[in-house]
Amino acid sequence: MDSPLNVGFIGLGAMGFPMASVLITKLPQGSKLFIYDVSKDALQRFVKLYPTTSEICDSPRSVAENATIILSMVPEGSHVRSVYLDQSNGLLTHPLESKLLIDCSTIDSETSSNVLEAVRAHSPTASFYDAPVSGGTLGAEKATLTFMLGCSEEDDKFPLLNGLLGLMGKTIVPCGGPGFGLMAKLCNNYCSALIALATAEAMNIGIHSGMDPRLLARVFASSTAQSTICDKWNPVPGVVADAPSSHGYQGGFKIQLMEKDFGLAVEAGKRAGATMLLAEAGLKGYTEASQDPKCRDLDSRVMFRYIGGDEQWADKLKPS
Repeated sequence: MDSPLNVGFIGLGAMGFPMASVLITKLPQGSKLFIYDVSKDALQRFVKLYPTTSEICDSPRSVAENATIILSMVPEGSHVRSVYLDQSNGLLTHPLESKLLIDCSTIDSETSSNVLEAVRAHSPTASFYDAPVSGGTLGAEKATLTFMLGCSEEDDKFPLLNGLLGLMGKTIVPCGGPGFGLMAKLCNNYCSALIALATAEAMNIGIHSGMDPRLLARVFASSTAQSTICDKWNPVPGVVADAPSSHGYQGGFKIQLMEKDFGLAVEAGKRAGATMLLAEAGLKGYTEASQDPKCRDLDSRVMFRYIGGDEQWADKLKPS
């Protein structure tokens, strides 16, 4: 990774924009980032920040015409299908020989598998990898993401993948083979969503009983309830200063996306024949919250608000 690279980045949303911003500042000198998004505003904002090292493309096909490595980060499986398989301007309308294609989206495994098969049929020398991420917008901005990579450590492209993704993340985990990166991500988000809901409920119990949630968070941090959710993404406003909850639940990972990922995980669990005691209740909660005007478009830890948590708890604490 010492020589200049022509890299494509498709999807400049809440995650893609900071990921691409970090990437463009760390690529070898002389590299160029070819960007595409359905939002012209996002494209203009990006190229304004990096006028000499980025270039706007008008379609995924245009990205493929210019870049040898292409990353995509879009919200849903339908968007991935459009990026790759659209018959007018998709990536596969251009020869992809020897190109490296990395999809960082969290989508259904069927779509990812279909795209992999289509890439192999279209350009046998091209390589496609699923590489979803964990860490949210904060991790994207700070380059501390975890990448769950759908390959083994023995894959001949792993050294390149590890070096490239390592520019945007702190931990790169090869998950064994195609599709397993996505499966790892869905399992992670299933667990993360339930931990966030359990943390919100437990904190709410404490607050309603008169406890200071900051103290309760300290107890959790040194006890068996410890979690990254509690320590860094606490759902109660005012407990963690830079958590989305302390900023009106702005930023972070949208509740609709968590509902989508949780639903995909439940579907995957059913296909695998796995017992899931909490799936129905969890999915019901996230689905209803994602449709609630008080919660929609906000960080998924807004579940604390959805269950009726007291966001003004500090005003009611008794003076010590």
